[in-house]
Amino acid sequence: PSADDLAEEMEDVDFEDEGAEEPDAEAWESEDDEGVEDGMEAQDDSEVTFSLHSASVFCVSLDPKTNTLAVTGGEDDKAFVWRVSDGELLFECSGHKDSVTCAGFSHDSVFVATGDMSGLIKVWRVDAKEEVWSFEVGDLEWMEWHPQAHVLLAGTADGNTWMWKIPSGDCKTFQGPACPATCGRILPDGKRAVVGYEDGTMRIWDLKQGTSLHVLKGQDGHQDPLTCVASNQDGSLIMTGSVDCHAKLVNSATGKVVCVFKMENVTPKAPIGEGEEAESNSVESLGFCNVMPLAAVGYLDGTLAIYDLSTQSLRHKCQHESGIVQLLWEESSAVVYTCSLDGAVRLWDARSGKMISEYRGHSAEILDFAVNKDASIVVTTSGDHQAKVFCVQRPDR
Repeated sequence: PSADDLAEEMEDVDFEDEGAEEPDAEAWESEDDEGVEDGMEAQDDSEVTFSLHSASVFCVSLDPKTNTLAVTGGEDDKAFVWRVSDGELLFECSGHKDSVTCAGFSHDSVFVATGDMSGLIKVWRVDAKEEVWSFEVGDLEWMEWHPQAHVLLAGTADGNTWMWKIPSGDCKTFQGPACPATCGRILPDGKRAVVGYEDGTMRIWDLKQGTSLHVLKGQDGHQDPLTCVASNQDGSLIMTGSVDCHAKLVNSATGKVVCVFKMENVTPKAPIGEGEEAESNSVESLGFCNVMPLAAVGYLDGTLAIYDLSTQSLRHKCQHESGIVQLLWEESSAVVYTCSLDGAVRLWDARSGKMISEYRGHSAEILDFAVNKDASIVVTTSGDHQAKVFCVQRPDR
């Protein structure tokens, strides 16, 4: 039986012989009334709500070592580190002067880094709850920790990618084209990084030498800005997504395009009236499955496409009512999670293309989310100023 069925059964149980006291009964009643008043928003599948932000919450990361802490950053120029189990605040990452759009823990959860749009990056030591390093770059596009070392990478609007040792602050820069470095990812070997740019080019950088190993441009590159990059588990394949609606599969050793996944243009549903714009589409998120040769691509028009890498063909199309913001694969199964502009998190079985479950609770779009290692919880952030923790573990999975 589902939790709801159990709840209904509970309602039918007579608690009187348990010697229930009056005040308890009142508390139950007032809680029920509240739900009725809130109307549609009454459905909240979340276990914990973190509500210290006073504006949209843009980003979330879980600490990789224990998965017990989350860091969230928002439009209120604030970032908080808090406990996932009860939403208890651990500390505030203070001092930002602009929207905090990037936040993440180092591989061993010793440090947490927060970055704001204006380019101020701060690093905090989690156990001491104190700032240990800060640096100001140009407008920040993305930021990522190294998978094995206390090294931080960030891409900026002037086309540079920065790399620092933390907390010493030793610094290296990788100069891209004179346009924003829109997305980036350190490859699993820890020696290379892939960076995508607004002009449609992609570069694979040697982090030690500071040199560019491969450049994808012109016909090989994208025709529009890159929005996202991902690599498979051993780093042999890279996937890039762009505003041009194409996802390209690239061999990371040769820098050659293996294949291009194109979303065929959907014919407009209705003629465009004046004042209406043609519906735009783009690749918003992508990722590789760890246990099967599958990749998932999420589009702004709400399409989740599951591609078979061995046959380089479309395997499933899973349609959402509204745009997909981000997708993540479960670490050890063929289950892919999506969050979308309609405020729901959905779990999909990539083998069958069927939706497994759906979780709601936000009253606005979900802007970012994270899944813990054993795929038992999802932490979401939203335009409704809240972060929520959802329990997604199911007995049959």
